[in-house]
Amino acid sequence: MNRQTLHDLRPPTFAARLLEARAPLEFWSLLPAAGMLRRQPRGDGRPIVVLPGFTADDRSTAPLRSYLSWLGYDARPWGLGRNRGDPERDAERLLARLDAGPPVTLVGWSLGGVVARLVASGAPEQVREVVTLGTPVEGGPKYTSTASLYARARGVDLDAFERHVHEVNTRGIPVPLTIVYSRSDGVVGWRAALDRYNPGARHVEVRGSHLGLGVSPTVWRILARILAGHEP
Repeated sequence: MNRQTLHDLRPPTFAARLLEARAPLEFWSLLPAAGMLRRQPRGDGRPIVVLPGFTADDRSTAPLRSYLSWLGYDARPWGLGRNRGDPERDAERLLARLDAGPPVTLVGWSLGGVVARLVASGAPEQVREVVTLGTPVEGGPKYTSTASLYARARGVDLDAFERHVHEVNTRGIPVPLTIVYSRSDGVVGWRAALDRYNPGARHVEVRGSHLGLGVSPTVWRILARILAGHEP
């Protein structure tokens, strides 16, 4: 039995895709949640790099980085421009930027989480921990709503790419790893966002859209607690 059948891997439903329209509401829900967010554990000044998703750039992660900076962390952009969908190349580029510094925490949104996982797998001495938000673990782009777009843009065969992703995943990630996912994710099929390769991976389920994960007060609270060493 292949992994697709074994784990019931599939793209998001049409209903979940429609629900992505709620993302702006999730952003504006930060305002009434401000009091709760102010009460979260404070940071210790350590460096945190936040990685954007497919076709996005550092502007998409600016609100989250601002909050992490306010908590007391050294929150940084990834600084590589727009995420154009080549995670292995971007992992090499990001690693080159980290060589001279202390181990960093990587927070990756969607495809940015794939880049974070590759960096942590290939150079664990440079990474303190990884937190991913709605990141496709199984199948690469195959079980996402952007699969055909990605395949055309990158000129890849989705089935062959899935086999490559499986091989990469079997190498493991020897640093603390937290997976934040939503069953109503309209971009990444939620079953494909689960990590079945690393037994120590911690999974945290939230409610919300894929496009709203980086601006969700619930996710911000969870991140604040994880980074402070608390249970989410």
